[in-house]
Amino acid sequence: MSDFHFIAIGGVGQSALAKILLCLGYSVSGSDIQESKYTKLTQNLGAKIYIGHNEDNIQGTPKVVVSSAIKEDNPEMIKARKLGLEIMHRSDCLKFISEQFSDFIGLAGTHGKTTTSGLLSFVLEQIKANPSYAIGGIIPKLNINANASKDSRFFVAELDESDGTIQKYSPKYLTINNLEADHLDYYKNGLEDIISTFEKLIDKMSSVSKIFINIDDEGCNKFLAQTKFKNFITYAINSSADYQAKNIVFDELNSSFDVYKKDEFLGKINLIIPGLHNVYNALTIVSILDELGFNFDEFAPYFAEFSGMGRRFQLVANTNDIKIIDDYAHHPNEIKSTLNAIKNLKRRKIGIFQPHRYTRLKGLWSEFLESFDVLDELYIVETFSAGDKFDEEYNSKNFANEITKKGIKAQYIEGTIPEAGEKIAPKLKQGDIVLTLGAGDITKIGEVINGLLAN
Repeated sequence: MSDFHFIAIGGVGQSALAKILLCLGYSVSGSDIQESKYTKLTQNLGAKIYIGHNEDNIQGTPKVVVSSAIKEDNPEMIKARKLGLEIMHRSDCLKFISEQFSDFIGLAGTHGKTTTSGLLSFVLEQIKANPSYAIGGIIPKLNINANASKDSRFFVAELDESDGTIQKYSPKYLTINNLEADHLDYYKNGLEDIISTFEKLIDKMSSVSKIFINIDDEGCNKFLAQTKFKNFITYAINSSADYQAKNIVFDELNSSFDVYKKDEFLGKINLIIPGLHNVYNALTIVSILDELGFNFDEFAPYFAEFSGMGRRFQLVANTNDIKIIDDYAHHPNEIKSTLNAIKNLKRRKIGIFQPHRYTRLKGLWSEFLESFDVLDELYIVETFSAGDKFDEEYNSKNFANEITKKGIKAQYIEGTIPEAGEKIAPKLKQGDIVLTLGAGDITKIGEVINGLLAN
């Protein structure tokens, strides 16, 4: 009989939590509609895996872990309710796990959570600090998204604000990289509601906790003006802060910068991931590691070995000197940051954008229209609904028409992702750099296009 049963254990987030519990010595079972690399991973670690959802999959009296995607009519949910079992949202499970470690480090903010949590976990691994972690993406060089040890001092996790569950946690260390209006299906009043949620999170933190915050960010400054919490460590590029990046140099897809603590020069950081946003991401992690007492000269070299996270400016193909880079960017400012990383490249710049949710496209319509100026050409594929109902006004076709009026060379591409890939591939030329942008199944189009280019 298992201590925990995961419904839909094959998801990247669910499997990460299951892996950690297994590593900590708990027994785990789980189900999913089909076998995947994540179900195999947890099975190899000792989980009992069921393919298909069935009430018989629940044996004994485990805690049942679910995500927001699991509906009440799921047969395993019905069985759990009938038996009166404890049903844990995945955020409650993450909270339970975080409480097993002395130093819980939470990475938060509207953008950059996966990259910052992945970078911190990667560096801690390289300097033999024995971290445990749960990340929302694969760390390429480690090829994992989660790990744990009973002997770990540090537990690193990205804290998702999208549904308000972030306020459940009580990290010892918290980063806030930026705060902007997003997830407008949940936060009806935009940034105001997001700040309110972060205030509730901080109210649960102890007086010895530390919060690392980007004071170049407008939303972070609005939050600072409202909160009563005082124990902040600040970082910035354009403002005087506890930690500051200076002398930033961009070279093709690489970058470097000098780190100052107050007026003291700590050293240089080299990155192989592009863009100003990744300078902020790296500076966040430098400040944490320094405050934790690690030696700069010990950890700094490993920043140059971090190739980013899966789906974060990830090079997926380079055929006929046509580079295809996949990025999860699905918010206007994420898109701007990603595209600014290629702004000065002397290549034709092509974007393939898949809007994510009709509600987000509607709520940030004007901001999206101002996000693609860097590109020479833009293709807009069908919106990934993520459960939203089709919007007659705010959709991909109308977006393509509107952005064309602003002088952007844009085209709506109708059809499935494979069909869109077949239409776009013949339009590409040697030397192009192609960015696929969005949080949905747009990630598959790079393989489709590359397959066509290779033939």
